[in-house]
Amino acid sequence: MNCNIAVIKGDGIGPEIVTEAMKVLDKVAEKYGHTFNYTQVLMGGCSIDATGVPLTDEAIATCKASDAVLLGSIGGDTTTSPWYKLEPS
Repeated sequence: MNCNIAVIKGDGIGPEIVTEAMKVLDKVAEKYGHTFNYTQVLMGGCSIDATGVPLTDEAIATCKASDAVLLGSIGGDTTTSPWYKLEPS
């Protein structure tokens, strides 16, 4: 089986958890002869830092074109994070 996975590592502890989840998937692929192709996608605070918006149209298109999405935690501390000072629309 060949599977294309959009990977949204997210913010906070998300990148650490998703990295470990990818290692598990790689072991599954190795054992059962599958191939997992990963495409990194930004969402949340890391996307705001890189693009100015929490979710780009390109990110949505990448996820829709994938067979699956692996999503980590998104966001930060609502009292201190500059991400929550953005205009809500």
